[in-house]
Amino acid sequence: MRIGIIGGGLTGLTAAKRLTHEHEVDLFEKMPYLGGCLSSYNVNDYWIERYYHHCFSRDTRLFALIDELGLSDRLEWRTGTTGYFAHNRIYPLSTPLQILMYPELSLIDKIKLGLLTFKAKKTDPETLDDVPAHQYIIEHLGKNVYSSFFEPLLKSKFGDRRNDVSAAWLFSRIAIRSDRGMSGERLGYLKGGFHQIIDALERSVESKGGKIQKQTSVSSVSYRNGAWEINGTRYDAIISTIPPQELERVGGPVLSPVPYQGAACMTLAIDRDVTGGIYWLNMKDPAPYGAVVAHTNFIPPDRYGEHIVYLASYFSGRVPPNLDTQMLTDFCNRFSLAEGEIHWHRMAVDPWAGPVYTTGYRSLIPSYEHQGLYMAGMFSRTNYPERSMEGSIHAGSEVAECIGRRSGD
Repeated sequence: MRIGIIGGGLTGLTAAKRLTHEHEVDLFEKMPYLGGCLSSYNVNDYWIERYYHHCFSRDTRLFALIDELGLSDRLEWRTGTTGYFAHNRIYPLSTPLQILMYPELSLIDKIKLGLLTFKAKKTDPETLDDVPAHQYIIEHLGKNVYSSFFEPLLKSKFGDRRNDVSAAWLFSRIAIRSDRGMSGERLGYLKGGFHQIIDALERSVESKGGKIQKQTSVSSVSYRNGAWEINGTRYDAIISTIPPQELERVGGPVLSPVPYQGAACMTLAIDRDVTGGIYWLNMKDPAPYGAVVAHTNFIPPDRYGEHIVYLASYFSGRVPPNLDTQMLTDFCNRFSLAEGEIHWHRMAVDPWAGPVYTTGYRSLIPSYEHQGLYMAGMFSRTNYPERSMEGSIHAGSEVAECIGRRSGD
């Protein structure tokens, strides 16, 4: 079979790797690089992801792929610390003692929070698909727990759409991040950067005869004489990993739109740590970013020769004007940095960064096949109700299996 794949992110590359040994595969990527949200910069003789990344102990498909690609010796486990920036002050919230000392929550609030953590591990998140997260927290834990603890988390991940997010996402988030020790959360990273996965997938696909076309936009998808075409070229099957509404725009099937959000992520390098040793700092105070992710409080700064920090912001529609300037100015003022202390900074903007897990999201998840056209990606059921590298790899593998079954009929 001749198969066309739209999108060179983790799902598209995984599907291409699974299919190239038996099929003729063409992969189209509009950007000059592969990886999508897992792509990386090469700066000062090191690689750093455009968007912050880590993995979790439950990511079994990711670990299997890493092993398959010969990268298992690069996987390392480290402690990720968390905190909140409230009333112009940093509050560490990684250890039980730090949480007990957090002044924004009462003792009763903290007990309720602890009980919710245990409940989340035993609850099927899909049963909460129609329940707004903020409503659930306010009703069961109170307004203060929401405003002082959960609202900054929701804001850092979903921006202005935080009130649309379902409790299914929230419970899944709590459950997946429950691998904690006394000093913080156990998180994984690929020594040298996750770009190694993308590079190894690219080599694997091309070594088996697959063709990867970067900087090649898909301007038309059409169904003619019983077959699908990409940019006028006929294929026996097509896999699209782009958002369903973007596929529809170029001629794909008409489906219910999946709610998406954009991400604007500034990466910058400085000489010193400014978050008090904290890896992930949620902003409770108003700021043009929802979180400060200090990568080198997770991975040692001596690997880079400088401290790496991400400023993360999410938006709906178009990116706010002058956001990069606002981010940089606010960060320097808030954390007492002179602009001359910024070694370099780069802004990554993706208007289709990922789904927003709104109430009722489960009913919007498209099936894999639509008349010989296949769809898989961050919008797939494998990424519900929390997107991840694990879910994207799973989606790529499953859609490849669907095509494999079809070719064997």
